Amino acid sequence: MSTLALLVILLLVLVGLMVVGALGYAVYRRPVLTQPLTVALAGAAVLIAMVTTLASVTSG
Repeated sequence: MSTLALLVILLLVLVGLMVVGALGYAVYRRPVLTQPLTVALAGAAVLIAMVTTLASVTSG
């Protein structure tokens, strides 16, 4: 894997973690939306799917 691809994956992970944290914080402040853990885990699952897809495309 090239250095550029690794850097893109690292940045995607960092931005994704920020998004997951923001989702968790948003539903923590407004519990009417849904349970904080459910939303944060759903965001993390989407992040993992995106990173896995990107890693498989760039390695092959």
